[in-house]
Amino acid sequence: QVRLVESGGGLVQAGDSVRLSCAASGLTLSNFEMQWFRQAPGKEREFVAAIFWSGGSTTYADSVKGRFTVSRDNVKMTVYLQMNSLKPEDTAVYYCRATHRITARVYWGQGTQVTVSS
Repeated sequence: QVRLVESGGGLVQAGDSVRLSCAASGLTLSNFEMQWFRQAPGKEREFVAAIFWSGGSTTYADSVKGRFTVSRDNVKMTVYLQMNSLKPEDTAVYYCRATHRITARVYWGQGTQVTVSS
């Protein structure tokens, strides 16, 4: 019923920019805080960025501050992650997550692969 679908990943060069999208359905996006996580091969999934349900507050992992920007469009039911100045260490599967602002229920997308070559 609730569905989060990430897109926009691919193979890029170091220094390139990519914008990921997370299209949501089956929920009212304005009721959810949205986050991006990533998981590299052999590594644990790690937090990347979050945006409050209103869109007025954002949080970033130290590793991506100044390079990544999270935004949302509750009308289009889409969350974005703009990734600039990509580094090889950014290579990972990127996942979209929705957390209900009242119940704290969590939904995950299936992920999109981002590969950054040197």
